[in-house]
Amino acid sequence: MNIKIRAIETEYPENIVDNEFYIKHFKEQGKDINRLLEAFGRKERRIVNNDSDTTLSMGIQASLKVLESANLKGDDIDLIIFSSQFPEYICPTQALIVHNAIKGKNDTIVMDLNVNCLGMLVTLDTASRQLLQNKKLKRALIIGSDYASIHMKHSDELCYPMFADAACAMILEKTNEECGFIDSDYFTDSRKYSAVMYPQCGSSSYYKDTTSYDDMKFGWSECDDDVIDIAVNSINKLLKDNNLNISDISAFCLSQFALPIINGCIDRLRLDSKKVIFVGDKFGYTGTSSPLMAFNDGVKSGKIKRGDYVVFWSIAATRTACSVLYKY
Repeated sequence: MNIKIRAIETEYPENIVDNEFYIKHFKEQGKDINRLLEAFGRKERRIVNNDSDTTLSMGIQASLKVLESANLKGDDIDLIIFSSQFPEYICPTQALIVHNAIKGKNDTIVMDLNVNCLGMLVTLDTASRQLLQNKKLKRALIIGSDYASIHMKHSDELCYPMFADAACAMILEKTNEECGFIDSDYFTDSRKYSAVMYPQCGSSSYYKDTTSYDDMKFGWSECDDDVIDIAVNSINKLLKDNNLNISDISAFCLSQFALPIINGCIDRLRLDSKKVIFVGDKFGYTGTSSPLMAFNDGVKSGKIKRGDYVVFWSIAATRTACSVLYKY
């Protein structure tokens, strides 16, 4: 018995914003971000430009799409986990609202999960293990969604042009096929926890007269310089623990935050660059769904096929990381 990925779908705004918008925006502030955008691999990103799209609405649409793709209904789902770092609501859970939207059954388990940019990958791991351990459960719907762009300071050249908006949904189910979830590996170093905070002011300061809108937004004060080391060590350990070699892996779906992370892993792990999927140039950085957006691209393009070994890896503030090994 194992847990397979039955289907995956995505949802994102139709509005495409290219680099010129941000280059002009920051030029008016006396900042040149051309080299930064080039280094990070940014070209386009999908950005919400209306009053109707939210983290929740995109998550619901992705969920409806993936149910249709898998030829399933809401009452076929036993577990719903919604991952987001920018939820539309904290109460009730977004998973509960998704349950209502898909007309789920009464004995469905629903929960939200937040591990920031690592969220959907941890959700994939958590849901897979819960399905394996609970004989009452057969299928899970997992969702990763972030309407991130609205929470970025317009004066922040690192975050405002990098983050974008998207959702991803997957159906996981028990199977007797020779495929599915294999293992995961985690890394956490919490010493620099205050380097990235949202809301930067802390929620207890929301209603103070001294709190500005920028105080409420996403705050990022420094970047890690050893992210590639963390990724390389985790992936090597994961493969060693499961008696696999780099050459056995057909696809690597990594954090899409910055192209140097991708290239650094290619160099250090001596990967075939064709096996490493990068979609950050056309979708920007979508936060919690980031590595799964790459996986969806690999599946839909035919780069990833049934029976392929796939390694996922991502990292979240500041610093917790996870790698997951699946046989698709």
